[in-house]
Amino acid sequence: MRTAAISQPLQLTPCSVLRSPSITLASWGELLWVCATSGKCETHMPELIINGPVGRLEARYNHETASDSPIALILHPHPQLGGTMNNQVVYTLYHTFLERGFSVLRFNFRGVGRSQGYYDNGPGELSDAASALDWLQVVKPDAKYCWIAGVSFGTWIAMQLLMRRPEIDGFICVAPLSNLYDFSFLAPCPASGLMINGDKDRVVPTSSVAELTAKLKTQRGIKIDHEVIPGANHFFEDKLDELQTVVGSYLDMRLAQAAMDQEKNKEKEAERDRQRELERQREKAEQAEAPPATPEGESGAEE
Repeated sequence: MRTAAISQPLQLTPCSVLRSPSITLASWGELLWVCATSGKCETHMPELIINGPVGRLEARYNHETASDSPIALILHPHPQLGGTMNNQVVYTLYHTFLERGFSVLRFNFRGVGRSQGYYDNGPGELSDAASALDWLQVVKPDAKYCWIAGVSFGTWIAMQLLMRRPEIDGFICVAPLSNLYDFSFLAPCPASGLMINGDKDRVVPTSSVAELTAKLKTQRGIKIDHEVIPGANHFFEDKLDELQTVVGSYLDMRLAQAAMDQEKNKEKEAERDRQRELERQREKAEQAEAPPATPEGESGAEE
């Protein structure tokens, strides 16, 4: 893969860079470093084209400058039913993650908007999502958490990606098509997450989502929350604020728990270090108190 040469980094701007076809996945990390150190580029870069399995993928990305900021990937509804990365629910999720310090990427599946290719009934879209996550991880290699979220059809793709990528720490599924797609591949589900639907959803009944959640809850060590938003339909019309509140509260809870767990792990590691140091000191003390060994062949008394 050819990397774009950056000969005059301080003159780069987001607009000029993103319009350049020579900027590739390999050069993006260098570009962000240039922007951060020059002070002349914004970290929010609205227009983005990334390399996909069958050509370009149109995307939107918000970059947080902290090297360990968490990352999130958002997947949109069905490509053949009007789903795009600018869907109002996708946009709401994007900004909910953004407000919590995530570097967030949303993109159009193949054949949607400026993304190249044609709808592939799932396998191709899963490859698109994997490529997008690859790109995001190259940009943020030190991210402390990795999340994925999907809307409607996007939840089916998101859950398949979750099964293939153990680095994903959590998920958000909004209006999962549990009555239309087979989710039996979630056996076992490798991460905890949140299922959300509206009680006025005429596409996916609440009972179907509840049944899927109940199946996933039976797996040890995994906690799947299920929230039902009163009055919300499949598109959450006039209920986006309620959706954002529910998702935001869940993320706040999970992030707080993760921080607590991280602190506990640090304390446990510090305690293990103390115990190892005590053990080394005891061994040294025992060696110092032991009598010197008598060399073989020496006699204890003269004849």
